[in-house]
Amino acid sequence: MNGKPDAVVVGSGPNGLAAALRLAAAGLRVQVVEAAGRPGGGMRTEELMRPGYRHDVCSIVQPMAAAAPFFREFDLPSRGVRLVQPEVNFAHPLDGGGASVAYRSLAETAAGLGPDGPAYRRLFEPLVEHGQDVVDFFLTSRLRRLPTRSVPQIAHFGLNGLPNVRWLAHRYFETEGARALLGGAAAHGMLDLTRPLTSALGMLLTMLGHHAGWPLVEGGSQNLADAMVTALEQQGGEVETDHLVTDLREFDGVPAVLLDTTPEAFVAMAGDRVHEGYRRWVDRYQHGAGVFKVDWILSEPVPWTNPDVRRAGTIHVAGTLEETIDGERAPNERRSTDRPYVLAVQPTVPDPTRAPEGGHVFWAYVHVPHGSDVDMTAAIEDQIERFAPGFKDTIVERATKNAVQMEAWNPTYLGGDISNGQATLRQMLARPVPRWNTYKTPVQGVYLASSATPPGPAVHGACGDNAAQVALREVFGLRHVPRLRPAPPAA
Repeated sequence: MNGKPDAVVVGSGPNGLAAALRLAAAGLRVQVVEAAGRPGGGMRTEELMRPGYRHDVCSIVQPMAAAAPFFREFDLPSRGVRLVQPEVNFAHPLDGGGASVAYRSLAETAAGLGPDGPAYRRLFEPLVEHGQDVVDFFLTSRLRRLPTRSVPQIAHFGLNGLPNVRWLAHRYFETEGARALLGGAAAHGMLDLTRPLTSALGMLLTMLGHHAGWPLVEGGSQNLADAMVTALEQQGGEVETDHLVTDLREFDGVPAVLLDTTPEAFVAMAGDRVHEGYRRWVDRYQHGAGVFKVDWILSEPVPWTNPDVRRAGTIHVAGTLEETIDGERAPNERRSTDRPYVLAVQPTVPDPTRAPEGGHVFWAYVHVPHGSDVDMTAAIEDQIERFAPGFKDTIVERATKNAVQMEAWNPTYLGGDISNGQATLRQMLARPVPRWNTYKTPVQGVYLASSATPPGPAVHGACGDNAAQVALREVFGLRHVPRLRPAPPAA
């Protein structure tokens, strides 16, 4: 870019790219700098083992990208990004060949839960009917304002979402299948499931499945990142890779700098420009469990005992609700377990383009103690084998990353924490520090735009978008939010 840009974004994950696109929509000259050799952050897709086998190293299932305000405005189809929906959103296999199954249809899901079907509808029907209002309220920067639309439904969500998921599951459901289904969704939050707010994530993710599905990006999540980069470049923006930022003075003279990084990285880059009070709060910011990730090439699809599980995009492999709770308690108590909660995805079930014809890829991770280098391969494969006898015989090749290696792959994942900070009640209300505007930093013109700010982790772009709107208002004096520019007409 000739001359200084109007704004620099450090980090090219979904939040960094969303921030860059919002800034570019205002006519600003935007430069994105990325330490890795490829943009995308957690959305990167790599051929880890063999040519033609495409593995999403981290983020893979994208219900937020299907429903979030930023991506609705970005208009994925016009950018050539196709979301593919599995026949079954997610499944939770149980011993004895049973399984609880979440379909896109709320009615079909409720019907499969037997005596708990009516209670399932009571819990989720109000949320699904007003799903977009619920999503928009929690993903925009309006959390400090009272909702103006769908107030009873948002109150229903809040009252049921504040306690822990065990409380919610036992309040509404009598059967182990329904309880396990809700607990498996809540365990995405990487928290001890006996803590407050774990109900909220289980409810939100399950509701999203009925509202927008649990889709994958056809060909890999990298395609979404690449579409965002292309859109930025079409507006004159620039993405520079292999550029590690260690000192914010590199951008002296640039009016606005937005950071898709950890709070700790900001403090290190800012040096003595950060006052001691802010530094102390960042020191108190808690990162949670890490992940141990496995990618497989398989000779055939996973032979789940239950045929409905074979049609699912996502599988929560843990057994009962209590087993799920026990599995998630272990990493938060800084210990490993041989019966972990396994979050698994079978990408080639809905999207065969991710492997050569007749080939199959499989994806899974478990939560482990923060910064752990423990190898969980055997424990993961034993859990899958428990519900899919013969699975181990289908393995052609595997690639693994422990929590330490996940941080090396993406420095935002401190200790393997892919959430960039625990999603506890306190840290969701004051993320990463207790300030009225948590996107602002003590350094003038510098803003945090990562998942360490509200509304937290997932591929929704909202953290970056919200931070960009603050910068546009405070630095550039814009009193309205500029609309994202549409995709140019196809040639």
